[in-house]
Amino acid sequence: MKIKLHMSGRLHLAFAALSEFLARKWKRKFYLYLAALFTIFTLLDTTFLHITSEIRTVTFDPLVRYRIFPPKPDPDIVIVDINEESLSAMSKEYGRWPWPRRVLGDFVEQLEKQHPKAVVFDIMFSDPDVFNPKSDADFNASIAKTDNTFFPMLIVGSSDETLRQVKISQIPGVSPIPDEKPNVEATTNMLMPFFKSAIDGGRLGTQNVMVDSDGMTRNYPVYAEGDGWRIPSLPARIGREFGWAEPTTDHMLLNWRGKPFSYNYVSFSDAYLLLKSKQASVSKDEFKGKIVIIGSTAPNLYDVRSTPMAEMFPGVELLATAIDNYKHGDSLRFPDGRVWYLLISLAIIWLTAWAFYREDGRGSIDTLFSLSQLILIAFTFASINFTDTYINLAGPAMLGIAYFSLARIYATATEKALDRNMVRLASSLTGELQATLLLLHFDSERNEISKGMLEQFRMGLKKIGMKQKSVEVLLGSQKGLWGLLENTIAISWIADTADEQAQNQISGDLELVLQGLQPLLARTLLHVEGAVSHISHQGKIFGGEMAAAGWRLLFAQALLNWSERKIG
Repeated sequence: MKIKLHMSGRLHLAFAALSEFLARKWKRKFYLYLAALFTIFTLLDTTFLHITSEIRTVTFDPLVRYRIFPPKPDPDIVIVDINEESLSAMSKEYGRWPWPRRVLGDFVEQLEKQHPKAVVFDIMFSDPDVFNPKSDADFNASIAKTDNTFFPMLIVGSSDETLRQVKISQIPGVSPIPDEKPNVEATTNMLMPFFKSAIDGGRLGTQNVMVDSDGMTRNYPVYAEGDGWRIPSLPARIGREFGWAEPTTDHMLLNWRGKPFSYNYVSFSDAYLLLKSKQASVSKDEFKGKIVIIGSTAPNLYDVRSTPMAEMFPGVELLATAIDNYKHGDSLRFPDGRVWYLLISLAIIWLTAWAFYREDGRGSIDTLFSLSQLILIAFTFASINFTDTYINLAGPAMLGIAYFSLARIYATATEKALDRNMVRLASSLTGELQATLLLLHFDSERNEISKGMLEQFRMGLKKIGMKQKSVEVLLGSQKGLWGLLENTIAISWIADTADEQAQNQISGDLELVLQGLQPLLARTLLHVEGAVSHISHQGKIFGGEMAAAGWRLLFAQALLNWSERKIG
C-alpha cells in the first residue's frame, strides 16, 4: 500500500513538473499551435484521408432510423406477400413452394380485372419448370395479355463461362450512355426471365442491390453502366413507363419510409382465394390504380437485407421503397460539400482556440462550445427530418470535440502555472512592493446572484484597464465577518514601490473598473442601485517567501476596514 502511495505521489509530482514546463515553454500559444495542427489534419482529411466523411456515413444510420417525421409510405404501393400463412393455406391444393406457375398466372388474370397500375414481380423466373411445362405455358399466356407486368433481371458478377452470356445491346430497355460510344459486341452474365412474353413485353429491370463495405444497403442503383451501355433497374424501368422524373445520379440514397412492414401488406393466399371466389369482403376496387408488388417474406424464402432501419429488412419492401423514392423524386441527397465542411471545421477549431487563448473563462468556453455542438447536431437532425437533403455535420462536430478535449486537458494541467495570481507573481519578485486590493460584494437580497453571473462580471472586469491584474470570484459561505467573502470578486494589482508611473496606472485602472461595473450590472441585474458595495485598500508587502503572508495581512486589513465602515 505504501509503495502504491509513493508511486502515486511521484507520478503527481512528475505531472505537475511537466505542466509547469509546458506552461513556461508554450504558455497560451499552445492553443494556436494545436489549432494549426488540426488545420493541417483537416486539409489532409478533406483531400486524401476522408476520415470525417466516414463518420458522416456511420452517423447516417441512427439519424435516419430515429427520425421524428419520416415520410409516409405511398398508399398506392401494395405488397402481395407470399408469407408463411400463404404457403400453408395454398399447400393443400398446390403443395409447398414453388407452386405451379399457372397459380401466379391465374392471380395476374384476376388482378387485371381490377385495373392495377402495375404488377411487379419480386420473383426471378430464370429457369423453366421442367416437371410442369403446361403450367409454364399457361403463365406465359397470362402475362402475354397484360401491358403492365414488370419482371426482374439479375446481373451476375462472375466470369464463369457456364453462366448465360447476353449481349448488352439486345437486353430490352438498355440505352447508350450519353457522349459515349457503346460496344455493340459487349456481353454480360445476366439472368433474365425464361418466358418469351416477359422478354417481348420489354418491361424488365435489374434487381441488383448496392451493398456498402460494412454489409449495409443504403443505396439503390438507378442504372448499371458498362461498355457504353446503361441498363435500367426495375424501379427505373417502371418510372420510364409512367413518365416519372429520372434521378440525376446513378443511384438513390434511399429515403426510408419506416421500419419493416410499413407498407400495405396483403397475404397472397387471402388475395388469391378471395379474388377467385369474388366474395363480397374484397372490394372490386381494392387494387385499382395500385402498384402491386408480388414478393415473399416467408422464412424459407425470405430475401432479407441489412439496412439502417433493421438488420433483417424484407427485400420486397426494399424494392417498394426504391419504387416509392423514384416515383416521388424524394430520395435523399447527400451533398459532398467538402469546401463547406472544411470551412465549418476550421471555424469551430479556430474560434475555440481563440477563446482558450484569450482566457475567456472556463465556464463560458464550455457553455459556448457545448451550444455550438448542439446547434450542429440539431441542424443535422433537422435536415434529415424536414428536407430530403442529408446535411451531416458530424465530421466538423467530431473535429471540434477532439480539439476542445485536448485544449481542456492542457488548460486543466497548466491552470496554476498560467494563472495570473498576484500572490504567485509577488512570490517571484524581490524587494518592497505596493499591493492594491479591490473587493466587490454583490447583494443577494435584492438580486438573485448566481455563479454564472459572477463569472460574467469577472470576465467583463478582466477586460477593463491596462495593467496586469488578478480577478477572482470568492464564494465563501462563512458567517459573521467572513461572510463578506460570499458573492465577492477580489481584484488585485502589484507594482514596485519605486515605480510611480505603474502605481498611477493602477489607480487609474481601479477607477475604470468601478466605472465599467455599472454597465455590466445593468445588462444582468434587475435592481442595479445599491447592488454592489466595495472597498479598496493599499499597502506595502515584500516579494519572495514573505509575499503570501503580506497578502493575507492586507486582505485581513481590508475586511476589517470594510466591517468598521458598515458598523459605523
